[in-house]
Amino acid sequence: MSQDRQLADAVGAATTTRDVRIGAGALAAVPTVLRQVAPATRYLLVADANTWAVAGARTAELLSVAGLPQAEPVLLSGEPRVKPLAETARELARTLRSQQALPIVVGSGVLNDLAKYAAELAATPYVCVPTAASMDGYAASGAALRDDGFKRTLACAAPVAIVADLDVIASAPAAMAGWGYGDLVGKIVAGADWMLADALGEERVNPGPFAMVQDNLAAWLADPSGVRSGRRDALEGLMKGLIVSGLAMQAHGNSRPASGSDHQFAHLWEMEGLAVDGAPVSHGACVGIGCLSMLAAYDWLLRQDLSRMAPSTLAARTPSPQTLRDEVAAAFPLSFMAENAEAETLAKAVSPAQVERRLTALAAAWPNLSTTLRKRLPSATAVRRQLEAAGAPASADAIGVSPARHAADHSRARMIRRRFTLLDVLHDLGWLDQAVGALFAGKGFWAPTRAVA
Repeated sequence: MSQDRQLADAVGAATTTRDVRIGAGALAAVPTVLRQVAPATRYLLVADANTWAVAGARTAELLSVAGLPQAEPVLLSGEPRVKPLAETARELARTLRSQQALPIVVGSGVLNDLAKYAAELAATPYVCVPTAASMDGYAASGAALRDDGFKRTLACAAPVAIVADLDVIASAPAAMAGWGYGDLVGKIVAGADWMLADALGEERVNPGPFAMVQDNLAAWLADPSGVRSGRRDALEGLMKGLIVSGLAMQAHGNSRPASGSDHQFAHLWEMEGLAVDGAPVSHGACVGIGCLSMLAAYDWLLRQDLSRMAPSTLAARTPSPQTLRDEVAAAFPLSFMAENAEAETLAKAVSPAQVERRLTALAAAWPNLSTTLRKRLPSATAVRRQLEAAGAPASADAIGVSPARHAADHSRARMIRRRFTLLDVLHDLGWLDQAVGALFAGKGFWAPTRAVA
């Protein structure tokens, strides 16, 4: 089992998670982990039919042999899969309270979020047994659930322990590891966006959580074909990267170490119910395409000449709050998302003087910052090849997003989150439409003449 210094340091920096086990056969450690960091009078396993078959029944058996009391397990269901509904978590919380039980969730994204929020409502810690390397939310605080029709990140604590058995994870459908790989490549853009926000005085980089993710990211992403084929060492690197990303979020206090403009595309598409053949597109698949979108935008910006930029002239064009409201209304007509998008957009609205300050800072920082970004950022083309090798979607049409929608969604993605990213820099410069136009025409990255994977 993986107990290396890198992982131990990340656990040490986390606010809630106290133990992480990653390795073949790790499931056997569940009783020991429970006794050490999650003692309880009773445990309740949460799973669905599939995850119960691959790891739930075995976990129940391990608890029974160890003499650890169990309540009746809760097996959630849904078509085609369990839905991320806050009300389901509230029902689970009522069960936890009535049973006075600590939950052990056996599953991946939605199951983990449901159990996480239920545990918060029931005022109990919880333990996570992942069944796929499909996303970075295992160790993250907060649960992305649909509440009153809108998908929100609801405040709740991360698990006190995570036990990831690579034998179980390798048995998951290969596509799920591809989704996790897509979620992890998004950290490339998250790091660049944070550096940009820091240089412009919008949000300082927190060196510890930043390094936890960025210093190790290339190694975690180094074997995409191994991820696709289910090799244990490649899956271990992927799983470690996903979990450490969550631990970095705990250490920092929000999702900034692992989420930037890449995730803004994903949040937009997920809230609008993006689906292919009736099945919702996974979070990681959306993040992967969001990452490609923003790497292509970084590639474009790094080819531009910022030396002639006139901050005062550009700042004079700063849209008023009413103009921003009108832009949101046009972008989200008759949509339940409009109210939230307006609130998020106005939360980061600034005066012309503030825009001038930001652009002046950008001009001063750009010679060094652009050099750093060129060294740090792989090209969008290179990351597309990595996604293809990992078996992850590598084109927008592969997740059901048309070129016209994709192009328009660059502006719309900027509106749904208040986090400052490259999308906001391009907006300040007045170049967002120009950049998108270049990426979708001629020899641009998303030009229709390109071969689509």
